[in-house]
Amino acid sequence: MGPRAVPRGARRLTPIWHPSPNCGPRRGGARPALILIHYTAMASATAARDWLCTAQAQVSAHYVIARSGTVWQLVDEADRAWHAGAGRWGGCDDVNSASIGIELANTGFEPFAEPQMQALEALLPGIMVRWSIPPKGVIAHSDTALGRKIDPGPRFDWPRLAAQGLAVWPAPADPGEFHADARRFGYGIEAGNDDALLAAFRLRFRPQATGPLDDTDRALMADLAHRFPAD
Repeated sequence: MGPRAVPRGARRLTPIWHPSPNCGPRRGGARPALILIHYTAMASATAARDWLCTAQAQVSAHYVIARSGTVWQLVDEADRAWHAGAGRWGGCDDVNSASIGIELANTGFEPFAEPQMQALEALLPGIMVRWSIPPKGVIAHSDTALGRKIDPGPRFDWPRLAAQGLAVWPAPADPGEFHADARRFGYGIEAGNDDALLAAFRLRFRPQATGPLDDTDRALMADLAHRFPAD
């Protein structure tokens, strides 16, 4: 994977170092293979940043991006931040050890601000190059925590990132077996989580869709599985 240029219109940025104690070494010699996008679910970026840097919180992230585009780095990328909690992706059960977490200041009910998106677009390429993370490794927190988390939510512009090679987006293919294809793409499949799986998939790729599983879901998941398998 070659170096990526900062997308046109995105600011060149230097994150502000604001260390959090809520981190540690990555387990088992793991290296970052994923980038998880979150929202803070708080009105103030500085309040979210300060909470993530409070020892009693027992949570953190590598980066926080304010609506204004200000970027704080809380944890060194080589270290394990505590942002993912229990979850799974592509057979990995310790997502914290395999990922870099980016928190976007957003309540979950508002559009993501343009300066914030530009800052994210400037931040991602460097992380992806440093750790050889392909676009398919940039995922939602909700992808790894089926039925538990919904961030960054339906307002996040995944097609915008995908258009710049900073994430992936599906094209219709022949409908396949939804659950088998979901497992191949990376989702954690367990007995009884069918509804949570469909909800997480649609939250990211079909946020306006309702109703039971249909052939559009199957077609899009088939494309993701065959073009962007997790393994």
